[in-house]
Amino acid sequence: MSADTLLLTAALDFACRKHVHQRRKGESREPYINHLAEVAHLVAEATGGTDPNLVAAALLHDCVEDQGVTRAEIAALFGEDVATLVMEVTDDKSTPKEMRKQAQVDHAAHISARARILKIADKTSNLRAIQHSPPPWPAARKRRYFAWAQAVVDGARGGNAFIDAAFDAEVAKAVASGLAEPGFRWHMALETEGDD
Repeated sequence: MSADTLLLTAALDFACRKHVHQRRKGESREPYINHLAEVAHLVAEATGGTDPNLVAAALLHDCVEDQGVTRAEIAALFGEDVATLVMEVTDDKSTPKEMRKQAQVDHAAHISARARILKIADKTSNLRAIQHSPPPWPAARKRRYFAWAQAVVDGARGGNAFIDAAFDAEVAKAVASGLAEPGFRWHMALETEGDD
C-alpha cells in the first residue's frame, strides 16, 4: 500500500470518527462526512490527484473548528503540511459570527494557493448543499450566503481554473433558480439585518 493511500484512508477514518454525530443543516440532515468527502473529491479533481496532502486537509478541514481537534494533533498524525493547510482555512470561533465572515473575505487572498483551492471547494460544496438540501433559512439569508461565498471566492480565485469553474457553475444555477441575485454584494452589516 502506498504512503498516499495510507494518508488518505487515515484522514478519512479520523474525520469519520470526529464528525460521527454531526449532521448538515439541510432538510435531509445528511451526515457531515458527506460534505468533507465532496470537498476532498473536488480538491482531488482540481489537482488531478497530485496533491494527497491537500486532499487529506480537505477531509480534515473542519476538525479544529467543529470538533475541538488541535493543530498539534493534526500535525502529529498527518504532518506539518496538512496541519498548516487545515489552519489556513479554519475560522477563529472565539470571535462573533459576523467578524468571522468578514475575516474570511479579508484573508482569502492572503492564504496559500493550495489553501485557496480548498477554500473554494468548501464554498462550492456549501452552495450545492443549499440548492439540493436547503436549510430552513429565509430566502434573504440564502441570498446573503451566496453573496458572501462569492465575496470570499473573489479573493481566492485565479489559481485553479477547474475549481473556479465549479464554483461559478453553482452560482449560475442559484441565479437561474432565484436563490442568488446577480450583482448582489455582501457586506458585514447585512448579517445584522432581519430576514424575510
